[in-house]
Amino acid sequence: MSRQRLLILLEMAMMTALALVFSEIKVYQMPQGGSVSLVMVPIALIAVRRGLLPGVICGMLVGMLQTFFGSGYVHPIQLLLDYPVAFGALGLAGLVRLSTIEKYTSKVTALWSVLFVGVIGRFLCHFFSGVYWFGEYTPEGIPVAVYSFVYNITYLLPEMIITGIVLTVVLSSAPQLLFPVRNRLA
Repeated sequence: MSRQRLLILLEMAMMTALALVFSEIKVYQMPQGGSVSLVMVPIALIAVRRGLLPGVICGMLVGMLQTFFGSGYVHPIQLLLDYPVAFGALGLAGLVRLSTIEKYTSKVTALWSVLFVGVIGRFLCHFFSGVYWFGEYTPEGIPVAVYSFVYNITYLLPEMIITGIVLTVVLSSAPQLLFPVRNRLA
């Protein structure tokens, strides 16, 4: 195994562990699942730093490991949608390499754009899970799809904003965390 590959695997393991710790420190917990925390920061960071595949794998690992920490489920497909697939979708933040972008403002715009794409992927997983498996919690007179949309956006939007702010601060104050140095010894 090359040193570079080993370094990437170690970074993925550290970001997975950090995401699990951050997922337990909740700003707000929703009644039927979902919360506002910093869980997305390490997943988005590894995706931006190392690309799509490491980001997706890290996200899926976080989702799978969260199932061991008391995450409830009603159906195996719902379990997959709400955890490994949803968090793996955050790895879509690795679609664009920020290191190829010259201007700072363009980097910030690209960072927020790919973060938005990842959160949309996560949102769609939670949305469909909510429509198909959690419709029973919908108040009478409200369409299930509307309730699932509002419920999931209530915690995903603040979490995306917090993650975007943290990564923007990292980009301006410690960009070496987002851009790996090539050809350096591990």
